[in-house]
Order: sequence, then structure tokens, then C-alpha cells
Amino acid sequence: MPVRRLAALAAAAAATATAVAGPAYATGGGSGDRGKSGAAVLRTGLDVALLNKTVHVPLNASLNEVRAPADADRTALTVTLDGVEQGKPVDVLRADAATARATTDRNKAEGYANLVHARVHVPGLPFLSLIEVQQVTSTAVCEAGRKPTATSNLLGSVSVLGRKVTLTTGGTTKVEVPGVGEVRLDLSRTATTSRTAAASALALRVAVNPLKLNVAEVSGEVTLAEATCEAPAAGEASGTSGGGGGDVKPQTAARASAEPVAAKHAENLAETGGSSATPYVAGAAAALVVAGGGAVVVARRRAAARR
Repeated sequence: MPVRRLAALAAAAAATATAVAGPAYATGGGSGDRGKSGAAVLRTGLDVALLNKTVHVPLNASLNEVRAPADADRTALTVTLDGVEQGKPVDVLRADAATARATTDRNKAEGYANLVHARVHVPGLPFLSLIEVQQVTSTAVCEAGRKPTATSNLLGSVSVLGRKVTLTTGGTTKVEVPGVGEVRLDLSRTATTSRTAAASALALRVAVNPLKLNVAEVSGEVTLAEATCEAPAAGEASGTSGGGGGDVKPQTAARASAEPVAAKHAENLAETGGSSATPYVAGAAAALVVAGGGAVVVARRRAAARR
């Protein structure tokens, strides 16, 4: 009876260990493991000051701003600001093509923004473009387990406040037009970490006061072709890289196989009344029998010799 009870307790303990340890092997596959990405072809953070800066009207707008999974193809952004341009709409951006795309899956997140023949206007300059570009593109790619990449490309000419300019990488280009204002441009801003990447093709710091009449003084920032991403969790990608694409299941096969073995072992013990130590006990008993028999033979020989 004690052997049977011990066997039953051992089998129950094995089953309990399997049930508790199983979920610890599951990696899951929630949406947070898929990574993140975003893109925008234009973003403005401008302050429009009227009447000698007694009235401030913010111009915070974006075009084709998307978060994965999404894409957008609008080519124009028109805003209307009270007290600016006699109440007429201001075409902040016009482009022949303006595309923003953000995608994610379990292995990669990617942001992409592209502008073709784009013209940016600010209030106070209805007939003069703040900037004109032929084409700008930004891409941010974040793959699980790999170093993220961020790239921006500028193709063709660039004009700022009606003047053609040559931009340099790794520095700031300053364009100043008397009676109009000043624009500082940074080309190809990129940044990466172990899991994230960000790129913008052009970043402009604007200070415009047309003819210094204080009709519409504009200051702030304008960003063209912005792309960002964050890599999926490395464990999620490695769990699906072998194919299948589904969520990783609890890896309990090896532990589960121990349960029927333990149960079967307990059954055998219950039938025979033995234990796993039985062979050793039997061997020891046999050795004692042999030793005892030898002792008896020696004792009989000594008795016979005395006679």
C-alpha cells in the first residue's frame, strides 16, 4: 500500500508540473509584437501672427499622415485661416503625386513617403512658393533581429522663395530674401536605434514677414516626406520564420509525453506492488543468500575437522 500511494502521488505531481509549466513556453502573438510604422508627405507646425503679433493663428496640419496598415494618395492640402488672405483658402501644398504608405507584419515594419513636383505655400505669400521640389522620397525599414535603416532621397532642383538652391548633406542651408524672410533647410534627417528608424527628406525652419508689413508673419517648421518605423519583437519573428505564419503554440509536447509514462508506471507498480528500486533490493538479497550459504559451508567443514 505505501508503494502504491507513492506511485500515485508521483504521477499526479508529474501531471501538475506539465499543466503549470506549459504556458511559460508560449510566446503569444498580440498586435503589439507586429511593430509600428507611419508616414506623412507634409507636416507643418507654424504660427501665423497678425496685426503686429497681437493675434496668433496656429497652422498645424499634415497631409497623407498614416499609421500602419494604411496608405494615402491625396495631392493637395488647403486650409482656411480666419483673418488671413482676406478669408480665402490657402493652398499649403500642391503636388503632382503625393503618396504615404505604412505596412507591418510579424517580420518587418516599413514607412514610405513620396512627393513629386510639390509646391508649398504659407499665408502672406500667395504668389510665391516657400519651396518647390521635383521629387523627395523617404523610407524607414525595421526588420526583427536586424539593424533598422532610414534613407531619404532628393531628386532634381529645389527652389526656396523663388531662388534655386544647392543643398548639402550633413549641414544647414540658409536662404534669405530681403523684404520677404528667411528659410533654413536641413536635408535628409535620419535617425536609428536598435529597433526604430525615422527619416525626413527636408526640414525647413521658416521666418517670413513679407515686406515687413506685419500683415502675416509666419514662423515655425515644415517637414516634407517623413517616414518612421519600429521593428516587431524578435521572438515573434523567430517563432514564425520557419513557415506557417501562425501564433506560436505552447511547447509542451515533451512534458505531455511524461504524463502517460508516469501513469503507466504507476499502473505497473499498482499491479505488482514493486517499485523502481526492486532490482537493486533483489540483487542485494541474492548477495546475502550467497554469503550466508558460504558461511554455513565453512562452519560445517570446521566442525568436521575437530571431530
